[in-house]
Amino acid sequence: MTEPQPPTFDFRVRPDDELVKVAQGGENRAFDELVRRYQDKVYRLCYKILRQEDDAAEALQDAFLSAYRGLKNFKAESTFSTWLYRIATNASLMKYRKRRDKHVSLDQSQNQDDEAEPLQLTDWSAQPPEELLTAEMREVMAESIQRLPPELYEVFVMRDIREMSNAEVGKELGLSVAAVKSRLHRARIALRERLNRYFADKLPRKDRAR
Repeated sequence: MTEPQPPTFDFRVRPDDELVKVAQGGENRAFDELVRRYQDKVYRLCYKILRQEDDAAEALQDAFLSAYRGLKNFKAESTFSTWLYRIATNASLMKYRKRRDKHVSLDQSQNQDDEAEPLQLTDWSAQPPEELLTAEMREVMAESIQRLPPELYEVFVMRDIREMSNAEVGKELGLSVAAVKSRLHRARIALRERLNRYFADKLPRKDRAR
């Protein structure tokens, strides 16, 4: 355990990586500063997934509790913020799966960025509206996102849930814009295929043969 920081140590001006090291040494004030920095952003991420204030607030608490418990195992293979957002996304998706009777939208963001790309998972025009809105289908979507490979998961969450631009995602992950677009395309294809299988399984046997 590291020595407690002197009273003159100003946590507010320290970079994230330094605060993480200090917090890993047992200084809770360092973690408190990380919470202060990211609580609003994490809440917005949770709300974007859950679309319900109380659930988003609970997911926020779950995320920071998980981050606090897992901080000792955090390694600087990614930024603290990327690691935290992943925890928050998982916390939100887990809460969503427990709340099957409410609607949540994981559609393509409404980002007006010129480079925004439409999320065309599949052509569901032939499906009845009540089928598209079933809690079961939305649960399949949430589960499918969680099952994406880590490199695809991070890009999809940043781009289509956090509404970051391709350039911003690339900067945070150390990727070129072309690589971001490639991974995003692969993530969307994987989700589309999973949802297509879901709908195919739901069709009556006689309709599948057509």
